[in-house]
Amino acid sequence: MSPSYTPASPVLSYSPVVLPVPGRPVDLELRVSVPAEGTGLPVILLSHGHGRSNNLSSFNGYGPLANAWAALGFVVIQPTHLSSRTLSSHVADLPGAPLFWRSRAEDMGHILDRLDVVEQAVPQLAGRLDASKTAVAGHSLGGFTAAQLLGARITDPDTGQVADLTEPRLTAGVLLAAPGRGGDALNGPYAEIAPFFRTVDYSAMATQALVVAGDKDDSRHFTDVGPQWHADPYTLAPGPKTLLTLFGAEHGLGGIAGYDAAETTDENPDMVAAVVRLTAAYLRSRLFDGDEAWSVACRALTTGPDALGRVESK
Repeated sequence: MSPSYTPASPVLSYSPVVLPVPGRPVDLELRVSVPAEGTGLPVILLSHGHGRSNNLSSFNGYGPLANAWAALGFVVIQPTHLSSRTLSSHVADLPGAPLFWRSRAEDMGHILDRLDVVEQAVPQLAGRLDASKTAVAGHSLGGFTAAQLLGARITDPDTGQVADLTEPRLTAGVLLAAPGRGGDALNGPYAEIAPFFRTVDYSAMATQALVVAGDKDDSRHFTDVGPQWHADPYTLAPGPKTLLTLFGAEHGLGGIAGYDAAETTDENPDMVAAVVRLTAAYLRSRLFDGDEAWSVACRALTTGPDALGRVESK
């Protein structure tokens, strides 16, 4: 069994698409990747993480995911959030810095509000996307952003008010190496930079989602709970949810943030190919009634002696 991946079709990638947003300190810039052919295309909003690199945490990152998902028939929209290191000189002293947890989620709402503008701005895209079939995906801090949009609640550490940023226009989501529970579990040396992690409540995250976690993703900088911390968005949320645990994967899940990225500690092209195939299959089976891509991908990649991971659902 091999997860080796061959793109299904050529991909067109266009950037930047610029969306002025009143009150946002800089315009919202996007990269949009689409298959060269096809209509009725579903949409994935992809939220980047907050790694050490400048451009991986922007619309220039996550090529291994964005390009492959587009080749498989999705329109992939990648915003550069205010937390991106590419914007540090513009926003470092603003409220919400450096992680901008609320603004990141709001960016996705602005994109959904103006999908028609995005569609018209990208050459050869007009009339080809299906705005009724929209999902969100995110890696690391981006997984946290996706969780908020799928229903997770945050108690704002500055106001004490519960923030509900649920986005009802999203049908499904994928959380890739997302953070787990807060409270006493958040006891690592970097915990203070993300005080909003302490109050996350996954019990309200009702939208269907796939949680992807590496069984070697031991985020000691945030917690001593161990790799199972990244399964909390599955364990603590109501169904329908699915957990994909990848064998041997660390926080980079094989290198999804960029091609040959130095910050990827577990570079593994076969793992990336498996993540691509399984996540795309999950979303297709949730967005299109009767689509069997998920069950087919699970049989190929998560069963037998060469399984790359295991799957459980509720």
